[in-house]
Amino acid sequence: MNIAIIGGGISGLTTAFYIKKLKPNFNITIFEKEKTLGGKMKSIREEGFVVEVGSNGFLSNKPDTLELVKETNSEDILIRSDDNARIRFIYKNSLERLPESPLAFLTSPLLSLKGKVRVLGELFIEAKKDDSEETLQSFGYRRVGKEMTDTFLDPMVAGIFASTPDKISVNSAFPAVVKLEKEYGGLFKGMVKKRKKEAGPGGILMSFKNGVSTFIERLANSLESDIEKGSEIIEVEKVDEKYRVKTEEREYLFDKVIFSTPAFVTADLLKNIDGEIRKRLKEIEYSPISVVALGYENLSHPLKGFGLLTTSSAKKDILGVLWDSSIFKDRAERGKKLLRVMIGGQRNPEKALKSDKELIEMAIEGIEATMGVTQKPIFTYVKRYEKGIPNYKIGHRDNVEEIMKLLKNHKNLYLSSNAYYGVGLNDCVSNSKKVALEVVK
Repeated sequence: MNIAIIGGGISGLTTAFYIKKLKPNFNITIFEKEKTLGGKMKSIREEGFVVEVGSNGFLSNKPDTLELVKETNSEDILIRSDDNARIRFIYKNSLERLPESPLAFLTSPLLSLKGKVRVLGELFIEAKKDDSEETLQSFGYRRVGKEMTDTFLDPMVAGIFASTPDKISVNSAFPAVVKLEKEYGGLFKGMVKKRKKEAGPGGILMSFKNGVSTFIERLANSLESDIEKGSEIIEVEKVDEKYRVKTEEREYLFDKVIFSTPAFVTADLLKNIDGEIRKRLKEIEYSPISVVALGYENLSHPLKGFGLLTTSSAKKDILGVLWDSSIFKDRAERGKKLLRVMIGGQRNPEKALKSDKELIEMAIEGIEATMGVTQKPIFTYVKRYEKGIPNYKIGHRDNVEEIMKLLKNHKNLYLSSNAYYGVGLNDCVSNSKKVALEVVK
């Protein structure tokens, strides 16, 4: 059995790993258009800094990524975040610590007394009766009130999806939250009952020594598959019971093809196979975002914490700042500190695509306005994504369901990426495992 996996990001590599684990005799060829593997899971190591161009890790509260780490013998490179990473901040009118306990919530200046009373009133709000899709904003206003939604949920969704509460489906982006309301009648009721059943809170942020690329390299080396780097697929066609996969240099025949590319790339590759799937894939929206890394020497700010997120009402150019060298100590050499600033998203899409110079200026101005840092950085790095993070808008759930239904008309074609069922590392690993099981059936 000859299998092509198009896309050498975490989803493609993980899918390959589990196929080989289940069927060692299957022949797999992974095609990656870039010279390096990992997609947005990539680390840049320059001038004493380790810069993540995308995700910096995963939470330990779900088993899939931890299992993959163990199965690839990568536990020796696994690191946990510093305890200070639990300290997080929100910038609304000023920088305030995110409350971590009921008492801290009640005394926090982030919400007015009226806003706090409304949140506590969630206990008495009836559960939604139907399964219709709604935005996170609609869900939040209904359950915990406008002030809580605009102050807490707004920056949260900017940090995870680079989106805004009115532009994202709570059902697709946060299905576990919807499930709490449906199963227990409310969020607080659900959290209390689940806490009694489950040990521990929301998990610890984990990563890898010297950046996430270290794990990508370890995973790739464990695959026993052919990996074609710098090899872009330009066409996929059905030929009898097989698929012809073409690069600029040559063409191949495969029994099965797995697309681990962004939805818009997959759409173009399916143009000769299914026009309706192609159209629906193009409907999956992506948020533009830029990452600006700023490295400092002898920075006076203590950076005690994970970082900060801004609210839309703060009207700042930046979505947030990650204090990377405080989260994972090896992200900067001794005496140096590293920040990563996020700009753009659904809140300010046009700002994400500015020039490097403009983005660096916005980042520097943003940390001065939110953190009071006036010192100039000794190192800068910019990564711009015109189509960065999938934005699961209203209709996403039904659209994906229809895509998967239509895909069943094409035997031996599969989709495995963060465009469909979750954007986090844990989601990608979990979904890739499921795809691998489908492939080997």
